[in-house]
Amino acid sequence: MLPADRTLVLVRHGQSTDNAQNLFSGFRNPSLTERGVAEAKAAGRKLKELGFHFDIAFTSKLGRAQHTLALMLEQLDQGDLPVRTEGALNERDYGELSGLNKAEARSQWSPEQVHLWRKSYDAVPPGGESLAMTAARTIPFYEQALAVRVQQGQRVLVVAHGNSLRSIVMHLEKMSPEALMDFNITTSEILIYTFSDIGGVIGKISVVAPSAPV
Repeated sequence: MLPADRTLVLVRHGQSTDNAQNLFSGFRNPSLTERGVAEAKAAGRKLKELGFHFDIAFTSKLGRAQHTLALMLEQLDQGDLPVRTEGALNERDYGELSGLNKAEARSQWSPEQVHLWRKSYDAVPPGGESLAMTAARTIPFYEQALAVRVQQGQRVLVVAHGNSLRSIVMHLEKMSPEALMDFNITTSEILIYTFSDIGGVIGKISVVAPSAPV
């Protein structure tokens, strides 16, 4: 069994229809696929197997994250858990890239430019946000809402998006922008962080729960 207190669990939402079609999502609101539903349920079952019982959950204002959280809480038998939806946890805004297939975007601009927009810390896609701009909202939210609860001994669950979570992980692990370019979080991947009584990260476990074939 994992430590019962001072624990933060980060989970990316299950596969969405945009993920399945290789589209940039950003602030779009695609639904979960059948596979995404299975992934979300598997993540909830895995956390239950590991002995987790949460004090509070946070998610974004986008439906794919909210649906993933709801499915997870069913598996955890915690349907009555307090849940807060926060715009600070929304996916990075991809601006004019939103809704485009990644291959189409590479054709419209260039493979090098699209790779830079996707992976670098500072590059801003047209009309959208850089990862640095995303971090400017996620990290203050982490400090003001998540870290405070963890230090109070609470077990905190966050279900959000690839880039909003990557920016929080960068902060937690003191990751350089260069290292972040090669760091990805798969759909429904679970990142478990434990903390000391003075706030430092003392442990991390990454889990991808196998889901039933769909």
